[in-house]
Amino acid sequence: MRLNENILLLGKKVVLVPYTSEHVPRYHEWMKSEELQRLTASEPLTLEQEYSMQQSWREDADKCTFIVLDAEKWQAQPRTTEESCMAGDVNLFLTDPGDPSLGEIEVMIAEPSCRGKGFGTEAVLMMMSYASL
Repeated sequence: MRLNENILLLGKKVVLVPYTSEHVPRYHEWMKSEELQRLTASEPLTLEQEYSMQQSWREDADKCTFIVLDAEKWQAQPRTTEESCMAGDVNLFLTDPGDPSLGEIEVMIAEPSCRGKGFGTEAVLMMMSYASL
C-alpha cells in the first residue's frame, strides 16, 4: 500500500517501517523455515518471487505491510541498518472494499530472539492505531 510508503511508527519496543526491497533478503531467509511456512500458511518462494511479492504488496490497495524492527537495536547506533534490526512483520488486510473500517491484522515475529518480549502485541496495537487514522 503506497499510503504507508513514507511512514515510520515509533513504539517503546518496536519500530514499524514500510516493507521495502532492502528487507527482502532477510525476510526470504526467515521464510525458508518450515515452521514459519506452516504457521503462516505460506509456500516457499525463490528470492526473485519474494521481490515480486514485496512489490505487489506495495502496490495493492487493500494490504498494508510494515516490517517490525527491534527499537532498542534500531536506536542503539546511528548507522544501524533496518535489516539488522528486523524482528518480523505486521499486516493489515482490508476485507470489504465498501467498508474501510473492516479488516484483519496479522503479525509474525520471525526472529526467535525477539519472541516473548511483547513485540507482537505492541506491533498489533500500533497497526490498529495507524489504521484508525
